[in-house]
Amino acid sequence: MINFSINAKAIHGNKSQTARTAALAGFKDGSVNVLVATDIAARGIDIPLLPHVVNFELPNIPEDYVHRIGRTGRAGSNGEAISLVSIDEYAYLEDIEKLIKLKIPSSIAEGFELDPNIVPEQAKKKKNSSQKNSNKRSGKSRNNKRRFKR
Repeated sequence: MINFSINAKAIHGNKSQTARTAALAGFKDGSVNVLVATDIAARGIDIPLLPHVVNFELPNIPEDYVHRIGRTGRAGSNGEAISLVSIDEYAYLEDIEKLIKLKIPSSIAEGFELDPNIVPEQAKKKKNSSQKNSNKRSGKSRNNKRRFKR
């Protein structure tokens, strides 16, 4: 992003608390335009009037998706959540739609059409939140991403 003159900062577990705090403060005061956070680092962040949330990967626990997108559009303000979904994550998407009792509108971005020759990897599901760290997903094919908007 920086190569395209987008002032971005990242927060993740390998950053010091001081660096994470500075990145978050810069995002809140507008000196940082994009804040990239890993799932774990994003927990507990409170940013009022957050206009966009982009999920590069869907969480395998539907409640985590609801928590993530709940960071945007708070207090009646407008917000947009975009999720990039690989064919391997369709089962996660179905679980999310079942939980929220809503079909999430989707579109396929030009250049990212589904390749009929790709076979999805078996998605690993978790039964509940207490098992979050016990089962990591294998690498995903990112060649077939669909864009979903909340």
